[in-house]
Amino acid sequence: MAKTYDVVIVGAGVIGSAVARELSRYRLRTAVLEKNLDVCNETSGRNSAVVHGGFAYDTGTFKARFCVEGNRMMEQLSEELDFPFVRCGKVLVGNTEEDMQQLQRTMIQGAENGAEGLELIDEEKLHELVPAVVGKFAMWSKSSGIMDPFLFNIGLAENAHANGVSFFFDHEVTGIDRYKEGYRIHTVREKFDTRWVVNASGLGCKKISDMLGITGYRVIGSKGNYIVLNKKMGKLLPMPVYPVPSNTYMGIHVTPTVDGNVTVGPDAETTDDLSCYGVPQKNIDELAKSASGLWPHIRKADQIRTFSGILPKWVDENGVIQDFKIEIQDEIAPRAVNLVGIESPGLTGAVPIAQYVVELMKERETFTENPSFSPIRKGIVRFADCSRKEQERLIAENPDYGEMICQCEEVTRAEILEAIRNPLGVSTMTGIKYRTRAMMGQCQAGFCQMKIERMIEEELGIPETEILYSRRGSWLLSGKLREKTAVAEREGV
Repeated sequence: MAKTYDVVIVGAGVIGSAVARELSRYRLRTAVLEKNLDVCNETSGRNSAVVHGGFAYDTGTFKARFCVEGNRMMEQLSEELDFPFVRCGKVLVGNTEEDMQQLQRTMIQGAENGAEGLELIDEEKLHELVPAVVGKFAMWSKSSGIMDPFLFNIGLAENAHANGVSFFFDHEVTGIDRYKEGYRIHTVREKFDTRWVVNASGLGCKKISDMLGITGYRVIGSKGNYIVLNKKMGKLLPMPVYPVPSNTYMGIHVTPTVDGNVTVGPDAETTDDLSCYGVPQKNIDELAKSASGLWPHIRKADQIRTFSGILPKWVDENGVIQDFKIEIQDEIAPRAVNLVGIESPGLTGAVPIAQYVVELMKERETFTENPSFSPIRKGIVRFADCSRKEQERLIAENPDYGEMICQCEEVTRAEILEAIRNPLGVSTMTGIKYRTRAMMGQCQAGFCQMKIERMIEEELGIPETEILYSRRGSWLLSGKLREKTAVAEREGV
């Protein structure tokens, strides 16, 4: 028996979750299907976490339009959804006459796009803004900023869920059949019948587009690797520092995070493997060497982690990167919104993209407003960010705030428990990590991981051998070592 909805969204990344939130403003039965076990497991959670200014994209494109619009609404979204956002600015640093000419062209393009707060600055002003940077001049984008991409995505999804949207994780789509009245979507677990389909599947956009009958798109994976530096380095970097960009690539840059770390990267390489996130040592070495020309404070002793992300880039037959594709092809797939090649600046432009998707749908069908819709979502209180007086109050109200589980990030037992009880029903280790920052500190889970594993086990009643780190098959434990050793000895292995 298939579950029946008005709208089924494929993909729970930042775009799918933003579309879900916008649709929850209306009286619609909406579901989101996600192949992973949580939101933001792919492109949406693996990026520089920069809120872009909108100057880097060709005038008249969706990328330029939605980037500028998303940038302008980020404070409001941060307040509504309770995720960290800092409008710290950004500098694009140059040294040569060619660099200056490129920055002047970028200034003109930015003005045409509607980007705000762009200024060419000299070496003195540059070093006033970022004392540790190496460069002779720069373009200063005052409206650029940084955010927490995990909590942004989680906030969108949790708010959509609170307003009636259903989320189905571990539901990879395997096929789509079209009927006169709509579509039947087949997943690895169950079937869904729906009038509308929204393809917001990111790295899987071509696959779902093909299933809808909209064929011919060429989508490549562009992999970027990163280094994460510890928090003491964040004091030396008040804003992101970029090299002068090319027409297709922003270059290896250094970026502070909202939590005080620094990320170095990304590089860029084409890949056909859209699930391989390993970071080779040669890439780490090249990242550090390249970025040191901009910001000479990248030492191995301060590197605490690496990660990578993959962008889905729609390219033409000559390999030229195209604009976002957001369409409804009524003659091929009526009532199906197809999004292809939603890469950077998709994080910045997620909500305006979602609003555009809903407007396309409303051109073809009348939606009734949901009178009980609320745009507000409150996240987990961060004990470490509270004043001493607030911390004392929290402990008095709930003694679990008095037990520190993650020493590096100062995350308490109360915060971990609230994350385990999250409204989306996520129970992976990374699900707890993204919601609390536990396991993200200097020791990278060396001291707190097993405490958190035990809390998941006890709170949810999940056997220890079934607790997953992030994806299917990523078991944290496979059994008791002494028992396995004893069995092996008895069997003479």
